[in-house]
Amino acid sequence: MSSTVVSMQSAAVERSGSAILEDIDWEVTSDQRWIVLGPNGAGKTTLLQLAAAQLPPTSGTVTLLDQNTAEADPAELRPHIGFASSALSRRLPYGETVLDIVLTAAYGITARWKEEYEDIDERRAHRVLAEWKVDHLAERKFGELSDGEQKRVQIARSVMADPELLLLDEPAASLDLGAREELVQLLGGYASSAGSPAIIMVTHHVEEIPVGFTHAIVLSGGRIAAAGTLGDTLTSEVLSSAFGIGVVVEEREGRFTARARQ
Repeated sequence: MSSTVVSMQSAAVERSGSAILEDIDWEVTSDQRWIVLGPNGAGKTTLLQLAAAQLPPTSGTVTLLDQNTAEADPAELRPHIGFASSALSRRLPYGETVLDIVLTAAYGITARWKEEYEDIDERRAHRVLAEWKVDHLAERKFGELSDGEQKRVQIARSVMADPELLLLDEPAASLDLGAREELVQLLGGYASSAGSPAIIMVTHHVEEIPVGFTHAIVLSGGRIAAAGTLGDTLTSEVLSSAFGIGVVVEEREGRFTARARQ
């Protein structure tokens, strides 16, 4: 039976008197995999920060894993939330081995210090590295990896602690075609597994949406332009309105493409 993982009621975020997000009413359940789409400045990353307990709403309510983020200790919530983003990647020590990059997620830290790990931790780290096809890189330094390899290691790190919610901020950004498609296939397999947690993934491109994702929320001007199942939300009309340009959206075998209307 599914449960509510994220619930936002009239959530809003303001910075320096300007509204970044307004009137966000949104619910994510444990069996859903959501895509967040919208033009630059629409509030996508801010929405993800609300869902990660990294940012409190200026007004309204955000409930994560049955806890109101205004009252909960973020340090207690965050171990249950996996997060992969370019900003986090820049905080990971480039001289640390790939295995240690993943292992340290068990303690919610980014580098080895004096902590000790049990055999079960190392076995799980090797297993998640294998699931994301980077187990052969376990002893390599993180900074020596390609961009695509770093992104897969970071996702492996984000699932190391067996989270109840996985947040991905543009995981395929900057990847070449081959690396993007390899990652999209891996994400599709993971999203399609019944044992996977709820997933929220931000992307700029519908071509990066993996098979197995179920829902989409489209933001425009800090507000929800549309939200619901992929088929109902990723339409030419919705995206044309949100991006301010005529767009033709097509779906084939579970993958989407979008192009400007001629």
